[in-house]
Order: sequence, then structure tokens, then C-alpha cells
Amino acid sequence: MALSGGGTFAEVFAEDVQRGSGHFDDGRIESLASSRDRGVGIRVVADQSTGFAHTADLTERGLLAAARAAADAARRSGETTAAVDLETVGTSPGRVAIRPADIDKATKVDLLQRADEVARSSDEAISQVSARYADSRRRILVANSDGVLSGDDQTRTMFSVSCVASGDAGLQTGAETVGLSVGWELFDRYDVEDLARRAARRALTKLQARPAPSGTLPVVIGPGSGGVLFHEACGHGLEADLVKKGASAFAGRLGTQVASPLVTLVDDGTMDDEWGRYAIDDEGNPARRNVLIEDGILVDYMWDGLRARADGRPSSGNGRRQSYRHLPMVRMTNTYLAGGETDPTDIVASVEHGVYVARLGGGQVNTASGDFVFGMVEAYMIEGGKITAPLREGQLIGNGPKVLQQIEAVGNDFAMGPPGTCGKDGQGVPVGDGVPTLKVAELTIGGTAGAGAP
Repeated sequence: MALSGGGTFAEVFAEDVQRGSGHFDDGRIESLASSRDRGVGIRVVADQSTGFAHTADLTERGLLAAARAAADAARRSGETTAAVDLETVGTSPGRVAIRPADIDKATKVDLLQRADEVARSSDEAISQVSARYADSRRRILVANSDGVLSGDDQTRTMFSVSCVASGDAGLQTGAETVGLSVGWELFDRYDVEDLARRAARRALTKLQARPAPSGTLPVVIGPGSGGVLFHEACGHGLEADLVKKGASAFAGRLGTQVASPLVTLVDDGTMDDEWGRYAIDDEGNPARRNVLIEDGILVDYMWDGLRARADGRPSSGNGRRQSYRHLPMVRMTNTYLAGGETDPTDIVASVEHGVYVARLGGGQVNTASGDFVFGMVEAYMIEGGKITAPLREGQLIGNGPKVLQQIEAVGNDFAMGPPGTCGKDGQGVPVGDGVPTLKVAELTIGGTAGAGAP
């Protein structure tokens, strides 16, 4: 039916998502919710035109109506039919030992309450605590006129604690978040009481923080959460749709040196248990480990199915969508800077006067130029080759392509950061990112003290 209007490609994407969540704030349960959403999106491509329709009516009548609507939207006439033998693509669903939906709500509330109590008992300066829990199970089925019939079963579980400490420096915050593509067994790996203590300790440490310097300084980025810088400032520029539009600083640079020889940048949807992991993307293509920059050389971009077909190459498994109501586009999965060989202690020791960024927060980036601004959620001064005083939150300002060129050392302590949600063109999808300790020759720090201020 979808091809009957003259389309050359048709795709059916079916999705069934179950979610659960809990929020404990100010010593009480604020919310405890569960939901389910399911439906189908149908896409029809006719030359350069794409038609798309979605429906929550999963009856045969409802699906045929959506197929007709998608075919009409493709704005092509003619009578074309195609008989296709559907071929199942082998998948490797994530291993889930305990389904979160099988855990009673009282057990989930107990986790939240324990985290709240431990954080509050850390110090009398802790004035506010918020704890959140969330899980999801997403099952998808993809069929298309190329002969693909494939499915996936994705479970994710997340827990976070945030604290506010009150002192002479005003209100300071600290947070800790963990999340993996696993079930309830997440809490066999992480102790929520330990997470709460660490979040409280971050907030308390910042009560003694001094103003961040302003000016251009060497910057050491710690392992884990610093990966968000490369996700935003470099990763988006390596997505083929932005490259094709000329909205990427990396357009036309395949095969050229775009980074320090120490840099190998990878996007990997197959990483065991990580937040951005899946067996197939939302076009039915198997997830892959894609090396984007190797030893400083740009070797590939990330691709979805339709753009890869137009370029005469296979998809890289990066076609993703927020839900059945959305069209797929090129998206990252788990994006990271590969580890090096240098001891992180030696990296810090090489800096006489600079800034150590332990955690980065949200930011903004211009993908066409690579210019970015990120918040430094947790940062410290480096003085005489040692990490010293904590800093109040400031900004890290620079340019993605330039940062890649200025990486002078890469540590042997690679780690993935906390789970994230990547937004693009109004759609959000789960992603992971990570880095080892690394040194950037210089970045601009947007603080309130002078560059040489104590």
C-alpha cells in the first residue's frame, strides 16, 4: 500500500515503550509514575520526496490508512508494486537479568528515601536533596521494502541524586547520576547511598570554592564526563546530514589531518551496557563501532540509511528517532575519545598554572564553525603541577576543531561519563560519551577573577 503511489522505498517502524519513574524531593515523594506508548510510523520515499505518517491504531485498517497517507504525502503518482521476501536481520538484544517492571514500587521508593537520608546526614549545610529514578523498556520492529525485517528490545535504568549546600558562598550544588542499558541489576553495581554521599561532598566542597579565573589557560579535562565536549563540539559536525548541508566545520575534510595525532574519536553503538547501546538502529541496521577520526585523520562520518544509499555506501547504524512519531535522522550513540598511554598524574604535573575540569555541564555549539561554550560544573585550579583549590562554576569557551588540534596529552584512564539525552531538531535520544584525562594547550575560561588571580 505504501508503494502503490509510486514510491521507491517504504518503511514500517513499530514501537512499544513502557516507562517508570519516581521523584523524591524535600523529604517526600513528589511523583511515582508509569506509562505506556505504542504506535507505528510509515515512511515512503519517492526520488527526493518523503512522505511520513504515524498512528496509534495498530489494526490492519489503521495501518493501511497510515500507509495511504504516507504515499500521498510523497507527492508521486503512478502504479508501482513490489513483492519482497522479508529477511530477518540477526540481532543481539541487551542482557537484562531483572526487569524493572517486576520490582514493586515500595522497593523503588526505599531506594529514593535511603539516598535522601544519607545525603542529608552528610552535613548540616546540606539544605536540599532531590533523588530520581527512571526505567524504560522499548521494543521496536522495523520492516522495509529493501527486505529488512528486524527488531530490538532495549531496557535502560537510571538513578540520580542532587544536593544543595548553604554557606557563606551562597548556595552550591552537587550531583551524581548513573545509568546503563541494563535492568534492576544496575543497583548491584552501584550503591545509592554512596552516590548520595558523593553528590553531597561535591556540593560541600564548592562552599570553599574561589572565583574561577578569566582568560586563556592550559586546561586538563578529567576522565568521564568531559566527553560531552567532544559529543557537542565535534560529534555533531561529523553527522552526515549536517555535512551534506554544509553546516559542519568538517565538511570536505575526509582524509585530512583534523586533530592531534593523539586523537582517535569513535562512535560505538555496540558498547556493552552503555546508555547509547542498541542492537539495531531505528531503520533496522545493525549497530556498529565507527572510527571517525584515527590518529588525527578524519576517516569517516556517521550515516543513516537514506543518506548512505544516496552516497552509494552502507549505513553506519546511526539512523535514530525519538519515537514512532518522528522521522529518523543521523544521530550519535556512545561517542568517545580513545585512551592513550600517559599517566594522568604526569599530565597534571605538566601544567604550572591552569584549570582542571572534573565535570562539564550543558553548553551551546555552532556546528558550522565549531565554536562552543560549556559550563564547568566541577573544576579546580592547577598550581605548580598539582590540583588545588575548587572553583565556582564558570564557562569553558573554545572551538571544537581547534581543541582537537591542541590536545597535547591523552591519559590511560579512559572512562565513560553519566547517561545523557542528545537533542537535535526537536528530537531527544539516549547517548553516552567518555574521555580519558587529557590536556588542551589553551582554552578560554569565563570566570570572574583575573587569569593570574589567587
